[in-house]
Amino acid sequence: MTLMGYDLEGQVIRPPAEAESILLQVSLGCSHNKCDFCPAYKGKRFAIKSPERIKAALDHAAKHLSDLRRLFLCDGDALILPQERLEALLADIRTRLPQVTRIAAYANAKALSRKTAAELSRLRSLGLSTLYLGLESGDDATLADMHKWGDVGEHLRQAAKAKEAGLKLSVTVLLGLGGLARSREHALATGRALSQMDPEQAAALALMIVPGTPLYERLERGEFNPQDDQGLLQELHWLLEATNLSGGLFFSNHASNPLRLKLRLPRDKQAGLALIQAALNGQTPLVPKAYRGL
Repeated sequence: MTLMGYDLEGQVIRPPAEAESILLQVSLGCSHNKCDFCPAYKGKRFAIKSPERIKAALDHAAKHLSDLRRLFLCDGDALILPQERLEALLADIRTRLPQVTRIAAYANAKALSRKTAAELSRLRSLGLSTLYLGLESGDDATLADMHKWGDVGEHLRQAAKAKEAGLKLSVTVLLGLGGLARSREHALATGRALSQMDPEQAAALALMIVPGTPLYERLERGEFNPQDDQGLLQELHWLLEATNLSGGLFFSNHASNPLRLKLRLPRDKQAGLALIQAALNGQTPLVPKAYRGL
């Protein structure tokens, strides 16, 4: 039992914006779980929780968390649940937690590809409002190198389908994911992909290479050359230069980032670029490495 959830098995990860949300774990791990860089669900076998366990968690939330108005579906792949189960779950949440006004979940292109536009619209009508989509890179070579499911075109198609269904998108990308070899290509292509997706929110995190991941093993063997802070800042500058949102938020305020920004695009784009350039010139202090982490 935790403050915000019940029967949470293993490590549970949620976006920073969901800190005050009920955590309802409906699946375990990730159905893909092959991305070289991702430590989140290594060692956790993917499974869908039984209806009985989910019902018990809903009972707990109704009794102990009735003042919370937001709910987040865990783990990293909740949207992979069969459509009928998701519809029944959302209907149960509406009935048993009537105070909840916002339901969000992680989504990936694989899970979205299994839903039709009509099915996503149905989920939206039942209360699902926001999806956190990990694009990571707009560069096909980088995605393939990291063994992420789906190419850039697939991610663009699935994001467009989700937006058509009325779902809000928060898209995450990773500075440094292309290493030294594809730094500029990765950053510029990622900005172009974000522009095409035009999400309500985009968040740029800095790559953290964690022991136990295939990427860490590649680093140890000298097969991956990571960016230093200057390289991460340059990628952030290239990324922001290439990103044109119609009115979304652009963040680089995760704990991993050497420079933390919170911008509204297009209004704050030039100011953001100026701040990054000042950091590149040594005129703005960076977040000390001791204060960066997960």
